[in-house]
Amino acid sequence: MRQNNSRHSGSEGRGLFEDLEVYEREGELLPAEERVRAAVPPLLFWFRENARVLPWREEPTPYHVWISEIMLQQTRVEAVRGYYLRFLEALPDIRSLAEVPEERLLKLWEGLGYYNRARNLKKAAGEVLARYGGELPASYEELLSLPGIGSYTAGAIVSIACGIPEPAVDGNVLRVISRLLASREDILKQSVKRNMEELLRKTMPKEEAGAFNQALMEIGALVCVPNGMPHCAECPLKGLCLARREGLTEEIPVKTPKRARTIQERTIFAISRNGQVLLRKRPEKGLLAGLYELPGTEGYLGAAEALDWLGVKEEEVELLEPLPEAKHVFSHVEWRMKGYLIRLKADVGTEAGFFVESETAQEVYALPGAFRAYAKYLFPG
Repeated sequence: MRQNNSRHSGSEGRGLFEDLEVYEREGELLPAEERVRAAVPPLLFWFRENARVLPWREEPTPYHVWISEIMLQQTRVEAVRGYYLRFLEALPDIRSLAEVPEERLLKLWEGLGYYNRARNLKKAAGEVLARYGGELPASYEELLSLPGIGSYTAGAIVSIACGIPEPAVDGNVLRVISRLLASREDILKQSVKRNMEELLRKTMPKEEAGAFNQALMEIGALVCVPNGMPHCAECPLKGLCLARREGLTEEIPVKTPKRARTIQERTIFAISRNGQVLLRKRPEKGLLAGLYELPGTEGYLGAAEALDWLGVKEEEVELLEPLPEAKHVFSHVEWRMKGYLIRLKADVGTEAGFFVESETAQEVYALPGAFRAYAKYLFPG
């Protein structure tokens, strides 16, 4: 939550910004390294005054930082809070994570999406248990060798939890530094990310590496925002920012345009029978691999076609009701769905999936968010 804007820069910060702008008008622009170094004091000051209170910041152990950073990938902070607390209550340490059954793990992860993140957590926990006695190594290089841990996550863990000066460059950081330097390099290129990591490795404050990394992330989340206009008037780096000075904040950062999503039309079935619901396990490879789903098929089916696909007769159905259309967007695919709510008679079966008690389905099986629009008709409330 953004706090009082008057606290975003003190008199010390204003003097720094004004002096810098005068200096640069009279001479050449600062080199990139010097500009980033000049940003350190106002950035850290701003962070001390404006950092959000987040559960993973209260006790930033390597395990806590790791879990929170994996959850925060592709997910909003507001959505992660509750998941993080529930996850730690159920799996408080490396051993419990390494030994948790996969279905229990995926249920804890249900709704966060990108389920391979959870699977990689379990794989990595197993390796940490075997190789490091159940303690995450305080080594950037060794962390990189674990499943699901890239340079950003490794940098976040060692800097925040261990005080080791390694950068943690995510989308927020790429955006903030690109605007600060008015860089027109494509931030989706790995070479650009690597170069920024090296720049920050040279310029970050060695004694406050964790605070510096978090400050960059925080200002990117709250001020130099990803969607819409940045809140430049509130930014402690406004006097340093070349994109602001040159009127380029709408053009920077530069990103390669995403390829158009493939549109897939699907029919989804919310089927119940005598207090049971019908589920199906997806193939082990491909989209939503190995997860459970509400049965469905490609294309839009009419009511008669739906019954034929399910292999049931009209007289075996107590209720067949069309449901509102829904949409779910994946990274490269968009599902446009039509649905049916179907209640079968007590002794009627189908080969479209397996029946399970409704309560068990809710407690045990993780249903991806793609099916939320139709699952709510099976699990009201």
